[in-house]
Amino acid sequence: MAVIEIGTLAEFDELIASGRHTLRGVRLQSLDLTGRTDALRALKADGAVFLGCVLEPEAVVHVRETGGLVFPPVPGVPFDPYRARLYTADELYEGLPEHGYSATLDAVLYAWYRDPASRADVFHTLLRAIHDDAMSDGLTELLADRPVIGVMGGHALVRGEEDYAAAARLGRTLARAGLLVVTGGGPGAMEAANLGAYLAPARDDALDLALGKLAEAPRFAPDVGAWALAGFAVRRALWPEQPGTSVGIPTWFYGHEPPNVFASHIAKYFANATREDGLLARSTAGVVVLPGAAGTVQEIFQAATPAYYARDGHAAPIVLVGREYWTETLPAWPLLRVLARDRDMAGRIHLVDHVDEVPSVL
Repeated sequence: MAVIEIGTLAEFDELIASGRHTLRGVRLQSLDLTGRTDALRALKADGAVFLGCVLEPEAVVHVRETGGLVFPPVPGVPFDPYRARLYTADELYEGLPEHGYSATLDAVLYAWYRDPASRADVFHTLLRAIHDDAMSDGLTELLADRPVIGVMGGHALVRGEEDYAAAARLGRTLARAGLLVVTGGGPGAMEAANLGAYLAPARDDALDLALGKLAEAPRFAPDVGAWALAGFAVRRALWPEQPGTSVGIPTWFYGHEPPNVFASHIAKYFANATREDGLLARSTAGVVVLPGAAGTVQEIFQAATPAYYARDGHAAPIVLVGREYWTETLPAWPLLRVLARDRDMAGRIHLVDHVDEVPSVL
C-alpha cells in the first residue's frame, strides 16, 4: 500500500470522509487533532505514524492499541522537527518590526544551532536530522516534475550595483521562460535571482522600482533587520497579483547569511552537506553560476561530479557567468574543461561573459 502523507487538517478530514476503515500507510505530521478523537477511534491505526501530533489521551490509547506509532511533540527546542511544510520569509522573520532580528525564528534557531550544549546532545542531533529530512520531503513535493534551474552566486553582491540588477533580470527571464528558479536562499546574487522570479508576473518597470528601493539598504551587515525590512517594504509596495514562485535553500550552518524575503518557499537546513546536495541534485534544467567565493566554487564542482560520470547527455548543463572571473580571478573554468575532456560533459559546460547570454545557452 502506498504511503499517504497528511500535513493539514483539511487533508485529514478529507481522508476520514473517504470512507476508509484503517489508517494503514498514513503518515500524519504536526497536526492538532484535538476534537477529532471520535473520528480516529472509528479507524484502526494499523501501522499509521503520528509525528508530532497533538492527541487527546483517549486517541493516544486507541492509536497504540490498534497498531499505530505516536512520536509526540518535542518540548524544549525552538522548532518543530516534524513540520509538514517549507518555511516562508514571513514565518522566519515574524516579530522583526517590533522586536528586532535577534527575536525572530531565524535568529533564535541560529543561536540554538551554535550553542555548544545543543551541538553535543545526541538527541538534538537526531532532531536536526529529522527536521532536515522534512525539508527534503517538502522540496520533493513542491518541485515534483517541474523544470528547475539553479542559480548560484556569492552573498557579497550588493543591492544597487549593476551586477545585482543583471542577476535579478536573469531570474525574471528564467521564470518567464517557465523554469522554477532555485537559489541558496541568501543575500547577494541569490536574493537578486529570487527577486527577479518574484516579480516575473509583474510589469517590467516593477523590477526597476524594486531595485531602486532596495538600494537604500544595500548590505545585510551589520544590520540584518534593516536589510530584511527593506525587502518586505518592496514586497508590500510591488506585490503582483500573483507573485512568482521560486525557492531558497539556505542553511543555519551559514547562519550569518540571512534568508532573503523574495523566495516564496524556503527550505532551510541545519546540515549544509544535505542542503548542498538537495540544491544541486534538484537543478534538473541546469545550473547557472555567478561570481562567488569558496561556497560557490564548491557548488561548481559538486554539480560537475554527476556531469562527469553521466552518459548519453543526461547531465544538466552548467553555465559559468564571467569569463575573466572564472578564468583569472578564481580559475575554476580551466579545471572544469580538463575534467570534461573526451567526455559527454564537454558539451554540457559553458562559459559566458554576461548573464544576458545565459538563456540562449540553456
